[in-house]
Amino acid sequence: MLRAVGVISALALGLGGLAACGNSSSAESKNGRVYYLNKKAEEQSTWVKLGKAFEKETGIPVQIQTGGTDYDATLRSELSKKTAPTMFQADGPSFMSSFKKYAKDLSNSDIYKQLDKNYKNRVLTNDEGKPIAIPYATESYGIIYNKALLKKYFDASWSTVKSAEDINNFKALKTVADEIQAHKDEIGVKGAFSSAGLDSSSAFRYNFHLPSVPLYYEYADDGVDMTKVPSSVKGTYVKKMKNIFDLYIKDSTVEPSSLSGKTMDDSIAEFATGQAVFFQDGVWAYNQIKGQSVSDNDLGVFPIYIGAKGEENQGLNQVISNYWCVNSKVSEKDQQATEKFLSWLVTSDTALKAISQDMGLVSPFKGFDNEKYQVTNPLVGVNREYQKAGKTDVISVPTVSHQWEQNLGSAELNYAQGNGSWDDVVKVFTNDWASEYKLAYGE
Repeated sequence: MLRAVGVISALALGLGGLAACGNSSSAESKNGRVYYLNKKAEEQSTWVKLGKAFEKETGIPVQIQTGGTDYDATLRSELSKKTAPTMFQADGPSFMSSFKKYAKDLSNSDIYKQLDKNYKNRVLTNDEGKPIAIPYATESYGIIYNKALLKKYFDASWSTVKSAEDINNFKALKTVADEIQAHKDEIGVKGAFSSAGLDSSSAFRYNFHLPSVPLYYEYADDGVDMTKVPSSVKGTYVKKMKNIFDLYIKDSTVEPSSLSGKTMDDSIAEFATGQAVFFQDGVWAYNQIKGQSVSDNDLGVFPIYIGAKGEENQGLNQVISNYWCVNSKVSEKDQQATEKFLSWLVTSDTALKAISQDMGLVSPFKGFDNEKYQVTNPLVGVNREYQKAGKTDVISVPTVSHQWEQNLGSAELNYAQGNGSWDDVVKVFTNDWASEYKLAYGE
């Protein structure tokens, strides 16, 4: 069984189809080739630019493609081809249990040597304990909010809560959201929350990210190692997860019946254009929010409150769910070219600027310690403020499998549309976890 020594969670799925730079003839390059199957489609344009820059600088041809909404299926298909990806992206132990045979031991690679010492224990390893997946981004997520719209609420004569500092638990958040929804015309919005889209581009927020909160509290209560995947979960806090999910779908810009067709783009657009006050997502959303009607100074983030005891001290969810792997099945030249590309990504000025400024990623490599490569993303700054204030990070823990996540999303959608009960969600959360564990880990 793959041994995970990292903190894993879900991630933002790729939203686009295939896009590339480079061409198939690159397989014949005397210097090897690089083919990266990227999972984060929102960063695709920057990756293509980086590929072209590296190719111009080194002469090594680079191909960049996104994996679409079903990255696993795309990767399986691409790995079977003669010109297979030379590097690919992993998101955690359940993923690597299926693809570890393709992942090269990176113990002696420069990318591993460049990794900050505090993150050496966050890599994913093979059965021999060798690093085969290197984390390249640390991210946080929560409930992003519009300060200007929230101020309209605070200033209203009918508002119960009068400051953001008082929104430090679920009860307060519900009071605010309910009152905004009741007075949405006065505030000038379509709803308190942007649409909780449950189509394939947006569902990760509710079947990947949201479950991490109840899982975190359950693991904390029971002393479960948060870097491992347990064989079963009790679902202690799933009924409390219902609290926030109900808020998402009832105090919304749209009716629950329409959520199956609402996309990630819809949800972001509603928030970015001032149609909603709240929006559950992470630091990666900034690039799609900036430059529209919400200024950087008006961006804030609340933790995802569910009504757990002591949540007043809760910080944001911390996630490491993006890892680089090198395909051990391609030629030695291609492996060497790919390792050279990875090293370039974390040491060259061009790549360091692109990753920190254009992508806005907090990356755990030594090269990013330089002040000029510090991320200016205001959502990252909010996370730092919570940490400086001594708030407790919510560790986003591994899920048992992608199939479990999909099953959970289906149960959530049925519940939202009135075709199922929350008990069905609870059953998937617990029963499907146990069955998926046996399938994924053979125990």
